[in-house]
Amino acid sequence: MKQYRFKPAFSMLELVFVIVILGIVASIGSEMIVKVYESYIVQRAQHRATLKTELAATQIANRLASAIPGTVFRVRTNDTYEPIDSDFPAGVVGDEYKGLQWVGSDTESFSATSVPGWSGFCDINISTQTSIETPGSALADTTTIINNLFPGFSRLSLYFPYDPTDYNATIVDGDTIALTGTGASRIVEHYKLAWSSYALIVENGDLYLYYNFDPTPATPVGNTKSLLMKNVSTFKFKGAGRTIRFKICKEEPISEDVNITACKEKAVF
Repeated sequence: MKQYRFKPAFSMLELVFVIVILGIVASIGSEMIVKVYESYIVQRAQHRATLKTELAATQIANRLASAIPGTVFRVRTNDTYEPIDSDFPAGVVGDEYKGLQWVGSDTESFSATSVPGWSGFCDINISTQTSIETPGSALADTTTIINNLFPGFSRLSLYFPYDPTDYNATIVDGDTIALTGTGASRIVEHYKLAWSSYALIVENGDLYLYYNFDPTPATPVGNTKSLLMKNVSTFKFKGAGRTIRFKICKEEPISEDVNITACKEKAVF
């Protein structure tokens, strides 16, 4: 005759308790996982926004560092120009400005070779109002370098310190620059060459760098531009003497309704 031995097992009540406990643990664990993932998404967006803003601010500062004093202007949304260090008109707020514009010195050919394309010094003893003698220059390299970088650039301009006048310049030989027309009213030992103006313009929330247009202060921008940064929420600037201070902020989207904003301020002397 067979004998049956009963083995202990979970009761229904114990099974219910186990299921409830497992559900509580699962809900807590899933909530922790969601929070960790949300934190990762936010930190990633913050890092991206900060990095992109830092890179854009550095590029802006590098470009503004070569700006010729007296040629930096604020650009209004109605395409009018105001000197960067002038007072804001009465009743005008920051939202009425869309960017900055300036004439940049030719740093490309100045520093591209061991002998500068243009030395930045002129011999005032042998120079005239229409002929600038610039010892230590290799002006043939200046034309070659600029043509290689931007074929068909508009023209060369020469600027003297504290004189925002745009003198139309032509390279005669390796160390001679001719000025058209009546030439310079006053010659000093230092000068800078320029072949392009530059502009930073906010268009539809994106910041663009315009370049390769006439090296004359407050001139209309051309059509050559490159995207510097997308989703720009703030671009403000102020000038005092030869110092320009600017602030730029970028939004990095996390979702359709949530954005992370990173800002960077720099001063350029």
